[in-house]
Amino acid sequence: MARGRGGARGVAGRMAVLGLALFVLAAAAQVAAAGHDYGTALSKSILYFEAQRSGRLPGGQRIAWRANSGLLDGKANGVDLVGGYYDAGDNVKFGLPMAFTVTMMSWSVLEYGEQMAAAGELGHALEAVKWGTDYFVKAHPEAEVLYGEVGDGDSDHDCWQRPEDMTTSRQAYRLDPQHPGSELAGETAAAMAAASLVFRSSNSGYANQLLQHSKQLFDFADKYRGRYDSSITVARNYYASSSGYGDELLWAAAWLYQASGDRRYLNYLTNNADALGGTGWSINQFGWDVKYPGVQVLAAMVLLRGKAGGGAHADVLRRYKQKADLFACSCLGRAGANNVRRTPGGMIYHQSWNNVQFVTSASFLLAAYGDHLAAARQAAQCPSGAAAQPAELLAFARSQVDYILGSNPRATSYMVGYGATYPRQAHHRGASIVSIKADPSFVSCQAGYNSWYHRRGSNPNLLVGATVGGPDEYDNFADERDNYEQTEATTYNNAPLMGVLARLAAGHGGGRRFGHSLADEVSATSIKSDNQTSLPSPSLAAEHASPIEIEQNATASWTERDRMYHRYAVTVTNRSLKTVHELHIGISKLYGKVWGVDKARYGYVLPSWLPSLPAGKSAAFVYIQAAPPADVWVTGYKLL
Repeated sequence: MARGRGGARGVAGRMAVLGLALFVLAAAAQVAAAGHDYGTALSKSILYFEAQRSGRLPGGQRIAWRANSGLLDGKANGVDLVGGYYDAGDNVKFGLPMAFTVTMMSWSVLEYGEQMAAAGELGHALEAVKWGTDYFVKAHPEAEVLYGEVGDGDSDHDCWQRPEDMTTSRQAYRLDPQHPGSELAGETAAAMAAASLVFRSSNSGYANQLLQHSKQLFDFADKYRGRYDSSITVARNYYASSSGYGDELLWAAAWLYQASGDRRYLNYLTNNADALGGTGWSINQFGWDVKYPGVQVLAAMVLLRGKAGGGAHADVLRRYKQKADLFACSCLGRAGANNVRRTPGGMIYHQSWNNVQFVTSASFLLAAYGDHLAAARQAAQCPSGAAAQPAELLAFARSQVDYILGSNPRATSYMVGYGATYPRQAHHRGASIVSIKADPSFVSCQAGYNSWYHRRGSNPNLLVGATVGGPDEYDNFADERDNYEQTEATTYNNAPLMGVLARLAAGHGGGRRFGHSLADEVSATSIKSDNQTSLPSPSLAAEHASPIEIEQNATASWTERDRMYHRYAVTVTNRSLKTVHELHIGISKLYGKVWGVDKARYGYVLPSWLPSLPAGKSAAFVYIQAAPPADVWVTGYKLL
């Protein structure tokens, strides 16, 4: 974002902004001082999943305004696909976000199940996980067949109907050897592996069933590699895979190692670290598309628990841990150009559409990683050489959760039903139309739009616990039903949130049961205190060094209309002994046009005619701007 220029007007403007910022922070601090009821928020966050259920609802259904829906799903395809979750405010069952939701619900239970039990919510959490895995068992009728979607976004988005009234297409779309989809099969494998751990002690037969499905799906995903949205093309406009399938294959392998203890999967995780991008990506967002930070944290946990063994495995896992540390440091603002942006009110900010998904996922990763670091009496090492203490990771996660719950400039909770002020017009078909139990009259597609979507006022049904997309980069938010970027909630917003809420509800003693509490760790002499500093050591600098070298030079300057412009040339060189594929470059403080690279979902990529960069070779791009040079860094790559 461009900064204002100097002068008296600039100083006055900055003072005004500073005054506003201090007012905003003071207001936020007043809200924070009141504290939050994390236990109540936890209960509501889990309850939300009952509003998203598809299929025949159980007798214990607590969201009373919902009823059965999608009871013929899969029938036209000769398979029973009744059940599962609708992803958000629509009536489609998208496989990729559903699987990620179940993986993160399972991870939340695995890390903080005891805390959920103490809050009386473990049973509800297990029911939420099983509602998803029961569906995945149905969706995987053969070893190399996976049904990945029911319904399609195009027809669904032309219609505003309760799920109980659906008249839109319920076609089912599948993956098989002729129609591969490694992202979707890999993520579903991860979900079932993680869930098998959840049920290992309480339902071992079911856990074994899930683990068997997971192993088959992983083999299918790895043997028949291909992008899932090339096979299920109707998903492309809604859940396109931008990061490719390398992260899901590593993610699944990491979870299968956790679930089975089979070193075949640890071998896969380490042997493919370069080729699939596990140790090449340094991205600071984690979600349904890009799993690299999650992979890196899982791999680091293996190392921290002393299960790496020796030799090559330990070396590769240490490289994974360096990336996990970098993710934590970027969230805390200690990773230089790779730092995560924040709003004036302090919220992590990545994008305008459903930004909160990245806030909840980062908060969970930081809390869980911090607890594992504390148990191992270690800290995250930042590029500057300073250490990020486990307590700092948890404190930052808490700050993000507090922001969501109302400690923000608007004093608005972005969880429906929590706090005094929260969204009343969530973008959600079922919540925005009168319950079929209150009025069983059929609501057609168009009638839903005419009578309910455009209706002013609160939704007739409260979508309790739904965490909506949230505010923009300036902390602004409009509670309007048609403002879907901000008022639509998703299952993958809540799945990691339930874990970190359980952690926060437990207080200072809520860390992992096999390790020390964070309070103990802060006072431990093996970890430096916050006021200690250290200079970067050569070894640490080498650890964070990339085999991709970036050199930037100003090659020309000229004056035009009283402004000095500069032409900057950037050379990117592969210093490794392998070929670089899928190179992604991050650029910030760019105020002019750039030539020689193409914009992509995660930064910039080389032109399509230059898909790879052989060992020792370079590529170049240029940009022009009336400003100092932009910040340029490597976001990710694969080495083959």
